[in-house]
Amino acid sequence: MATGHTDPRRRDRLIPGAPFVLSEEGVAGVSHRKIAARAGVPLGSMTYHFTGIDELLLEAFTGYADHVVAVFERHLAGATTPEEAREAVTDLVHTLSGGPRRDLILVQELYTLAARREPYRALCARWMRRSRALLEAHFPPDTARHLDALIEGLTLHRALDDDPPERPVTREAVGRVTGEQ
Repeated sequence: MATGHTDPRRRDRLIPGAPFVLSEEGVAGVSHRKIAARAGVPLGSMTYHFTGIDELLLEAFTGYADHVVAVFERHLAGATTPEEAREAVTDLVHTLSGGPRRDLILVQELYTLAARREPYRALCARWMRRSRALLEAHFPPDTARHLDALIEGLTLHRALDDDPPERPVTREAVGRVTGEQ
């Protein structure tokens, strides 16, 4: 059996496995053993590659935030007019709210940690700055801040609602926040 010294990909397998355990068990149910088992690596790899569970969770949540920022980038990249940007934001809300349930759970677990612990709060602040910067390419800074909050709220509400609002309702909300005339 290869050791951590000869199998550098072990660390790379642990990080992607953590979100699955987080979404299934919640932060309270996460353990070194469960993450190692999910990744298919020996339990000792956890302490070899990470100083503790927090280091692994921060890396996993950072990867999740990077994923969401990439979704923002893909949706907003082609917009060249305010109208196209509004449509892109509407598409973004519907894409995020229709994504895997795991993503909804991950963001809520991250927000709960961020409410309690500084490293996760700092991660969320970096994530918000990045998403707002992408929105600021199309809207003034204050509008981008409001729009970012609207995206979060509408995504959550659409994902949890038994009868989520359709695209025209989302589009109207985006238009109101962006001052569409």
